[in-house]
Amino acid sequence: MTSNEIGARGAAIGLDERAPSAGAVTDRTRAQDTAIEIKDLRKSFKTTQVLKGVDFEVRRGEIFALLGSNGAGKTTIIRILSTLLAPDGGTASVCGFDVVREPNKVRESISLTGQFTAVDEILTGRENLILIGKLRSIPDSGKVADAMLERFGLTDAGSRRTSTYSGGMTRRLDIAMSLVGAPDVIFLDEPTTGLDPEARLEVWRTIKELADSGTTILLTTQMLDEAEQLADRIAILHGGKIIANGTLAELKQLFPPMEKVYVEKQPTLEEIFLAIIGKREGDKNEE
Repeated sequence: MTSNEIGARGAAIGLDERAPSAGAVTDRTRAQDTAIEIKDLRKSFKTTQVLKGVDFEVRRGEIFALLGSNGAGKTTIIRILSTLLAPDGGTASVCGFDVVREPNKVRESISLTGQFTAVDEILTGRENLILIGKLRSIPDSGKVADAMLERFGLTDAGSRRTSTYSGGMTRRLDIAMSLVGAPDVIFLDEPTTGLDPEARLEVWRTIKELADSGTTILLTTQMLDEAEQLADRIAILHGGKIIANGTLAELKQLFPPMEKVYVEKQPTLEEIFLAIIGKREGDKNEE
């Protein structure tokens, strides 16, 4: 068979002799590296336009912080991405699945931890995890629950009712419940709201560990230090649009060089609080 005949047969069954263009390969690679993609996303509530054409992407395996004040539309974006709210316009996809056309595929790929924990206080920590496992049709949910309790340092508290947990323990359990079923993407909507400084740092450590294990995290927050400490990239949502997007170093470049002034650094109240708590705990251990 001649090369022309081979080419003709390939064309007849839908094959193309030509190698894919560099642009096509780049687009395909980019799509594989993108966990979340939003283009021109719009949403209004009655006469109030909350999202006015939001655009951003989240890469696989990164912590992406969506920073904005109260009422900026952060939770609205999370609700759209988690298929709880339909957009008025634009497109949004998670792991390549469109949130409007393929909502079931999106739900299989995600988990959501909202501003308020979704823990049943009547149940023990272990029972909460088993419940989620059964809802996700995961075989041997008890074994999965035990593994999650160990991973999040809650083994000793697993048999206790969650009504006895501290705020940090409850939030850690809430995040552990989100991980049952190994979702590719986790939405954390202001996860440290209402937590004391110690519990907040506890949650921060958990989030960093999740990212280190390869989980993609979209984090919404109004706390500047939280975004600074956790995020690989930060987007600022204001007036219904993304007005800045990049790494912390890139965002700092938006400002002119600052004049260097050497001053004595005073400890923050948070540092004082944690130092005192740590000292007290150390004294108790020595006793």
